[in-house]
Amino acid sequence: MKIAIIGAGAMGSLFGVKLSSVPENTVYLLDVWTEHVDAVNSHGVLMELGCESTTYENLIASTDAASVGHADLAIILVKSTDTKQAVESNIDVFGPETTIITLQNGLGNVELIREVVGGKNVVAGTTSHGAMVLGPGKIRHTGAGKTIIGELDGSQTDRIKTITDAFNKACIETNLSDDVMSAIWGKLLVNAGINALAGITKCHNGELIEHPELMELLELAVLEGVEVAEAKGIKLGFADPVSRTKEVCMATAKNKASMLQDILNNRKTEIDMINGAIVREGNKLDIATPINAALTNLIHFFEKQR
Repeated sequence: MKIAIIGAGAMGSLFGVKLSSVPENTVYLLDVWTEHVDAVNSHGVLMELGCESTTYENLIASTDAASVGHADLAIILVKSTDTKQAVESNIDVFGPETTIITLQNGLGNVELIREVVGGKNVVAGTTSHGAMVLGPGKIRHTGAGKTIIGELDGSQTDRIKTITDAFNKACIETNLSDDVMSAIWGKLLVNAGINALAGITKCHNGELIEHPELMELLELAVLEGVEVAEAKGIKLGFADPVSRTKEVCMATAKNKASMLQDILNNRKTEIDMINGAIVREGNKLDIATPINAALTNLIHFFEKQR
């Protein structure tokens, strides 16, 4: 399978090295970060996992989508704030038979992709893997978890089964869902409880539940999201989203949330696609989301300090 990964940051590189370990896959990493692209082409991607490091050399990196051409599968893993621009800039990858899957954080990515390429080739998913960039050509795999993918209408098509098989063959544990929006909303609620608070307080994930005042904000942010999801008819995959968010905090206690990493590195965050998305969806339904609005505004304030 010819696979193009658009966005070769931490998660893009992680999926790249795993998929490239399957001999029948040809994997291309597309990114605007030239130092990373050059490093990958010179000596591959070095991935740290625990105390071990492995170098994966069977990847091709590029800043030029035209040099890659049409892919069988295109995986979108840029920051959600860059989705539309990244799809437009890499339009040469998308052929009439290319399946495009977003595994990004937040809400709204599917719609942004469809604005550029139309809707018939777009599928969606979410992943619980965690990774961080250590430098050009170097990443750390910080946490493993399930990946859930599906057709947006819930159908069990050949293409979605093929992607599921390809991911599992590459040791990316993947489940096929007939309600992928449930999984996307489930991850959204966890991110809404953790990311903004971590970015504002500079706390590691585990610290958020060590302080009662922060834990209360986490709970309220998640519960606002639950109210919005229920009003939209979303069936969540777990009974208690607040408890689930706290479990993630404990399981990733030493991790720096992606939004905290963005704040520390003076990068634009995904706040508008996470807490901000809950606020937007709440406004459409006339549901108040004051905690998520406050968290969104505070992160915007920190972004302006860049």
